[in-house]
Amino acid sequence: MRKSVWVAMAAVVLMGAVPVVQGQATPKESLLVLSKREHTLAIVDPATLKVVAKMPVGADPHEVVASADGKTAWVSIYGGGGFHELSVLDLAGQKALPSYDLGALNGPHGLMFEGGKLWFTAEGAKVVGRLDPATNKVDWVMGTGQNRTHMVFVTADEKQVYTTNVASGTVSVLELTDMPPMGPPPPGNGPGMGGPPPGAPAGPGGPPGMPGMPRTSWVQTVIPVGKGDEGFDVTPDGKEVWTANAQDGTISVIDLGTKAVVATLDASVPSANRLKFTPDGKLALVSTLRGGNLTVVDVASRKVVKRVAIGHGAAGIQMQPDGARAFVSCGPDNYVAVIDLKTLTVAGHIDAGGEPDGLAWAVQK
Repeated sequence: MRKSVWVAMAAVVLMGAVPVVQGQATPKESLLVLSKREHTLAIVDPATLKVVAKMPVGADPHEVVASADGKTAWVSIYGGGGFHELSVLDLAGQKALPSYDLGALNGPHGLMFEGGKLWFTAEGAKVVGRLDPATNKVDWVMGTGQNRTHMVFVTADEKQVYTTNVASGTVSVLELTDMPPMGPPPPGNGPGMGGPPPGAPAGPGGPPGMPGMPRTSWVQTVIPVGKGDEGFDVTPDGKEVWTANAQDGTISVIDLGTKAVVATLDASVPSANRLKFTPDGKLALVSTLRGGNLTVVDVASRKVVKRVAIGHGAAGIQMQPDGARAFVSCGPDNYVAVIDLKTLTVAGHIDAGGEPDGLAWAVQK
């Protein structure tokens, strides 16, 4: 893998088309908002709902995530599956850093920061990957064999990875699994005859892959769900995955213990884009690209309890960690709607740039 400076970004800044706005210091906790139209990342103060800084990112930004220490943001530059860069930003210094070139891993989209590393999907390459910021290298990649591997979730122990595969209508469950030791080699006394290589000790003391050695491997389970599954989330208790199916307008509920769909909810959410649980796990919010409402589902009863009028279409959803508010990107309306989660009403709007999309929360430590 190689690192490259995004030359186009510098050119655009020099032309003045994408101003770098720097004002107040970055707050300890901040909402990050991507603007597809302006190709910027805005840092928003949640206390005032005002933009304190804007920084340029690559063309067609889709998702954003902050590092665990809240000092760095990573943005996927999607390009309909054709681009292959990640924009990198210094949140404290409020400046763009050299971007990361993923090379053949084109179409980066879903992002998550876990275990000190950046996990991502590369839709065009049909893979999930992991980038280590300490070494600035991709240190793990696994193919899904599915079409449009789009969003990603990684468990805290980094042993399970979940993705939605939009065009295949499936969810991939990738698990780091303990495998049985390898059996004894076939009879033979030398290289090419099934015996160990010259000088290699036999049995448990041998190199990895030799007979008797413990080993692990990533194992994939592919679960069919509704058509056009894109946005998804994992319940806070880690027991279920819910996917919003854009073509069906349904929600699929997967039991992670059995790795099977246990319910399909007729939620009437055509063109569904994102699904997120509230921090207490009681509600699921679903945005739709072409609908004017944010759909609210009661998790216990699995019933729609409210549709909140927010605009003319919505995409990204970000929960405030304390559960007081949710933020929803309303692209056609060029604002982020602020939802009071106690009253389930619109409490305000944020102007963070035209056609807002991906959202994230950053906490500086």
